[in-house]
Amino acid sequence: MTGASPSGPVGVIISVDPDRFAEVVAAARRAGLTVTGEQEVLGSLSGTIAEDRIPALEAVDGVESVDRDRTVRLPPPDAPVQ
Repeated sequence: MTGASPSGPVGVIISVDPDRFAEVVAAARRAGLTVTGEQEVLGSLSGTIAEDRIPALEAVDGVESVDRDRTVRLPPPDAPVQ
């Protein structure tokens, strides 16, 4: 065993050229993206991809930006101010 392991999937949100949405989504899938949501009107999609495939996704013609999906947790309304 080499000790190297493949990168696990990470969630991403992608902004794409809305005029070429279907074409860019297909190319993103070929780059390794598993699409979990499409917002054609907004020109964005979400999905998961192996960490080491993000540069290939960023290089897809028509992809304007790739951001990692993040979870933000807010305290309950009655929590003390921190």
